[in-house]
Amino acid sequence: MTRISHITRNTKETQIELSINLDGTGQADISTGIGFLDHMLTLLTFHSDFDLKIIGHGDHETVGMDPHHLIEDVAIALGKCISEALGNKLGIRRYGSFTIPMDEALVTCDLDISGRPYLVFHADLSGNQKLGGYDTEMTEEFFRALAFNAGITLHLNENYGQNTHHIIEGMFKSTARALKQAVSIDEAKVGEIPSSKGVL
Repeated sequence: MTRISHITRNTKETQIELSINLDGTGQADISTGIGFLDHMLTLLTFHSDFDLKIIGHGDHETVGMDPHHLIEDVAIALGKCISEALGNKLGIRRYGSFTIPMDEALVTCDLDISGRPYLVFHADLSGNQKLGGYDTEMTEEFFRALAFNAGITLHLNENYGQNTHHIIEGMFKSTARALKQAVSIDEAKVGEIPSSKGVL
C-alpha cells in the first residue's frame, strides 16, 4: 500500500507545492521563506518519519505584508495531503498521544484521526510575539487549519513553560510523534476500519 499524496495550491495570495509520504524515513525538503516555520516543519518531518517536500511562496514576500496567508495555506495543504494519503484508513491505529519535554516546557498532543475535525489549543504564547519572520499567534491558526483539513480531532496542551520557542517546538514535535502512532498500521487489524461504526 502506497500512502503518498501531492497537492498544488495556488491562490491570489500563495503558491504551494506539497508532497508527502506517510511511510517515509523523515526526509525533509522545506522552503517557505519563513525560517522558523521551515525549522518547525523539518522537525515535524523528522519526528513523524514522513517524507515531506514543501515549496511555498506568498504575499509576505511583498513589502509590508505579514506571513499569515502562507502559514495558514501551508497547513491547509498539509492537512489535505495527509487525508488523501491515508485513503480509506484501513488498519490504522487511529489514536496518537505524545508528551515532549523541551527544556523548561512540557507539551502534550493527543489526537484522533476521526474524520471529525476539532482543535483544542491551550498555550500561552504571549512571551514572544515574533520568532524571526514568524508571528507566534499563527501557531494556533496553523494547527486549526491542519486539523480541519486532515479530519483530525487535535488537542494541544502546554502543561507548563516559559520560552515561546520551546513551547511551539514542543507542539510540532509532539504532534509529529502522535501522528506517527496514529497513522501506523495495526498488523492485527489490517483491512479493518478502526471504528465500531465501520466508518471514519
